[in-house]
Amino acid sequence: MTDHRSRTQLRAAAFRARLVYPGPAGELIARELLSWDEFGHRLGGNRMIMRLVEHVLWTPAADLVPGHADVA
Repeated sequence: MTDHRSRTQLRAAAFRARLVYPGPAGELIARELLSWDEFGHRLGGNRMIMRLVEHVLWTPAADLVPGHADVA
């Protein structure tokens, strides 16, 4: 089972993915992270997922980037 800290980060990144990547890409990333939280952790090998979590958590949200047009 995934530890509490990792699960918290997964859920935070899933929520934030829609802000960082508005539209279908953010929705897909959010769903994938939530699915991983629910089921994927049983498969092991979470290195790529946790890299994605870190990326989403550290990337500025689209509405905060000057000159970025919202595509959604």
